[in-house]
Amino acid sequence: MSSDRKNNIREMARQNGIVQPLLTDLYQITMAYAYWKSGKVNDTAVFDLFFRTNPFQGEFTIFAGLEECLKFLENFHYSDSDIEYLKQTLPATIEHEFYDYLKDLTCKDIKLSAIEEGSVVFPRVPLLRVEGPLIIAQLLETTLLTLVNFASLMATNAARYRMVAGKHVSLLEFGLRRAQGPDGGLSASKYAYVGGFDGTSNVLAGKMFNIPVKGTHAHSFVTSFSTLGDIHSGTLRHADTETQCDFLKMVLECRKRVSEILDVSPEEASDGELAALVSYAQAFPAGFLALVDTYDVKRYNIQGLASRHGQRTNGHSGYNSNCGSNGRSIRSLSAIRSARGYSTFERTLRSGLLNFCAVAIALNTCGYRAVGIRIDSGDLAYLSVLARETFNQVAKELDLPWFAKLTIVASNDINEETILSLHEQGHSIDCFGIGTHLVTCQRQPALGCVYKLVEINGQPRIKLSQDVGKVTIPGHKEAYRLFGADGHALIDLLQRSTEPAPEVGQKVLCRHPFQESKRAYVIPSKVEHLYKVYWNAGKICTFPKPLVEVRERVQTSLRTLRQDIKRNLNPTPYKVAVSDNLYNFIHDLWLQNAPIGELF
Repeated sequence: MSSDRKNNIREMARQNGIVQPLLTDLYQITMAYAYWKSGKVNDTAVFDLFFRTNPFQGEFTIFAGLEECLKFLENFHYSDSDIEYLKQTLPATIEHEFYDYLKDLTCKDIKLSAIEEGSVVFPRVPLLRVEGPLIIAQLLETTLLTLVNFASLMATNAARYRMVAGKHVSLLEFGLRRAQGPDGGLSASKYAYVGGFDGTSNVLAGKMFNIPVKGTHAHSFVTSFSTLGDIHSGTLRHADTETQCDFLKMVLECRKRVSEILDVSPEEASDGELAALVSYAQAFPAGFLALVDTYDVKRYNIQGLASRHGQRTNGHSGYNSNCGSNGRSIRSLSAIRSARGYSTFERTLRSGLLNFCAVAIALNTCGYRAVGIRIDSGDLAYLSVLARETFNQVAKELDLPWFAKLTIVASNDINEETILSLHEQGHSIDCFGIGTHLVTCQRQPALGCVYKLVEINGQPRIKLSQDVGKVTIPGHKEAYRLFGADGHALIDLLQRSTEPAPEVGQKVLCRHPFQESKRAYVIPSKVEHLYKVYWNAGKICTFPKPLVEVRERVQTSLRTLRQDIKRNLNPTPYKVAVSDNLYNFIHDLWLQNAPIGELF
């Protein structure tokens, strides 16, 4: 057995403990008894799992949750305690032989075909096709739905955030504390990563799914310090020489110097905040990323800065080189603005920005590079630009080019619209930390997948409704994705399984399943068969890919769609069609099953 296969088996064995046969609706078990009592033990069925409408007012969905479905099939078994609970819960009239039947049930006779996890998918196209004994296939319904519904919704939500953020902005999932319980939090972290996020704050998700874990510190860490006297030790070991540096003294010198650049008095900054940042930097000198908005300072109305600043900076060109000035005189950012013709300049300066710069520069003297800052409140566009301008000026004045490239992370109840608005305003944010709106899918809390019987004992079944959108497409089907000459996906085509597959370069008639006049010929440049058999004869026959590859599949699959289908506002619907043969089959079956009314 190959090492890859062994690794896959080990990964598959790690199933969520609450995903078990009793994670289902009661009516699945009562139906199973009614089937059993009706002599349907040997009946075979085909069920399709699909959804009817794309979420978030968009025109695509990302399929996720397949790996968990396979784990469920692999471990499906009613335990002794399950059987005892059912005996106590179900009516006493149920025959005991039924419980013996349940106890021996496994998924050895089930065949599961599916679209590859991480693929872009569309309404009416089955994501899963379940074939096998009617009773066991029915018992799988609720659990398969709960495994696919939220996973696909969450991956789609994350993919939408990735698209609006762009390729060059990092996305971190910060939603565990706001998620719908522990399991919801774990699932959200997993499928946010699948959808395109770069990391999570959820440590357990990092361990279980090998997702990069990221984080900074909370406001409580800052407010737990009151004065510089709260610093346990003022020293820090140099990264290269390993000598002890008088770190606190360096920080205070650097704060004085940065205050000259920013034209703000050191007395306006919080010493308690500085103590917190110094302490955090001592703990994580090579990964210092600080929250800088715990304390605000008043707004400054700065006038006549050129002359004032000239008086204040005279004689300061000989500062100790610990702070990187290289002996050059320092001009404030506001003075430079004044020199460009601005006699009055007003901006908000924050205590945290001054204190962060001081600590970051001192860290550099000790051989470390700070990572950046996080902003968790206020006008994110303005404050990020302010921070970037500050970093640029410090970089220039102290000859520290890397300082201009410090990372700016923004959080604070961010959603898709927030990111789009920030892009329009112009911002300098490198990374968004997103929680509530992401993990709770506030714009649409459920996907609405359904699980419908489409064939019984080789005979097709159709569900009719006055709402045409709820009429099912009957029978055992195959799905194909047809690509146009430009290489983009053009249409998904459902066919009866007995039909020959469409061929490249051959004209195919594609029809709307229910509207007779909507039809078109397609000559595909590429044909992709969407289904693979993942479970058959009691074992996994196609192992799901590792999470990182599923994540890559999402982006690869999205690139096959035209931009107008993916756009945020008024996207173009993607077409899903049926073959001419399947169209006629649907409508013949519809007429056979629809009752004939009587006029009086």
